[in-house]
Formats: sequence, structure tokens, C-alpha cells
Amino acid sequence: MRNIGIIFRRELAAYFATPVAYVFIVIFLVLAGAFTFYLGNFYERGQADLDPFFGFHPWLYLFLVPAISMRLWAEERKSGSIELLMTLPVTQGEAVMGKFLAAWTFCGIALGLTFPLWITVNYLGQPDNGVILAAYVGSLLMAGAFLAIGACISATTRNQVIAFILTVVICFGFLLSGFPLVLDLFQGWTPQWFTDAIAQLSFMTHFSTLSRGVVDLRAVVYFGLVIGFWLTANAIVLDLRKAD
Repeated sequence: MRNIGIIFRRELAAYFATPVAYVFIVIFLVLAGAFTFYLGNFYERGQADLDPFFGFHPWLYLFLVPAISMRLWAEERKSGSIELLMTLPVTQGEAVMGKFLAAWTFCGIALGLTFPLWITVNYLGQPDNGVILAAYVGSLLMAGAFLAIGACISATTRNQVIAFILTVVICFGFLLSGFPLVLDLFQGWTPQWFTDAIAQLSFMTHFSTLSRGVVDLRAVVYFGLVIGFWLTANAIVLDLRKAD
């Protein structure tokens, strides 16, 4: 845990050492507000909830989170600093976890800075704050899943642009795996249980459950398994590409 903490602090400080972190946070807050008030018709709906706010989170994360994760390992490999990192008395698992937790915390900070919306909806009405809290937890878990995928893809290449594009494509597939656009590709030539399994991989399905205030253990476990799987794959990829 000590080594993870050291890498965590190093990586988190690196985010705020450049203007990139502040630019990302400003873009996230501006887009979240614009989508909520203009596309989501926050005032026109006349309801004291944050459904318009959380409804756009999957699409915000689809492009903004890969922009964070693309540099996690691709930049290390391109600059050659990954060799220095791996010579330190830390395991690959500790390095992977430290970097991931730093990026996840950064996303949590950006998400936490949207608290004025929570205050606003409480000022305008009497929302169910338990539902809002569950939605925040679900949003953070979904961001973690996006990050884990992006971290693994970043470890496969030296090019950050390629890492960004591949992460967006894979995450887009996870988002829409429960929709007919994806399911129709498997129906007719695969067993029904396989199609149902593909549908259950949808980020949208599990996030919508949490955003409604239903703290479904299956949704929490699902995001936990996705994060665990891709972080494990991240460590394996690093091990396989040591010689590159």
C-alpha cells in the first residue's frame, strides 16, 4: 500500500502540474452544465431531480475520460520513463493501481465540482437526495470502468492518439451493447443466452439502475469486475511488452 500511495501522489500531482488538468475540469463542468440546462431542459421540466444531468454522463465520459487515460502509459513508453519506473522497488500491479487510482481521483474531483447543481436543485425543490447520491456513486463507478479500459489500451501503444481512438471505440461498444444496434448483429446466428450475456455488458443498463436510486448490488459488482478485469489485462500487457 505504501508503494501504491507514493505512485498515487506522484501521478495526481503531475495532473495539476500542467494546465491540462484545469482545462479538462473546465470543459467537463461547462459541457455538463450546458447539456443539463439546454439539452436536458432542466428548468422547463419543472421537476426537482438531476436526471438531465446524469443522463448525459455516459456520453461525456466517452470522450473526456479517454483523453485522460490515453497518457497513462503511452506517454511513459514514448519518453522511455517506463523503464525507470519499472526499475524502482515497485511491482507492476502497484504501478498499475497507483496510476489508476490517481486518474480516478482526478475524475472524482471533476465530478465533485458539480456540487452547485445539487445545491441548485435543493433550492428549487425537495429532491430525493438519496437518489442523487446513488447516481453520483454510479457515475464515479462508470468513470472508473472507462478509465480501466483506457489504461489497458494506453499500455499497448506509444501513440496517445491511437490509444484515445481505440478506447473510444471499445467504450462505445460497452455503452451500446444493450441496444438493438449491437444486439441485432448477434441475433439469428448465436444462442439466445449469448445475446442476453452481451446485453448485460451494457454500461448504460447498469448506470441507469444506479441513477434511479436503486443501489443494485449486481450493478456495483459489474463495474467492480470490469475495473478488475481491465486492470489485470493492463498489468499483463505491460509484462508482455517489456522488451518493446
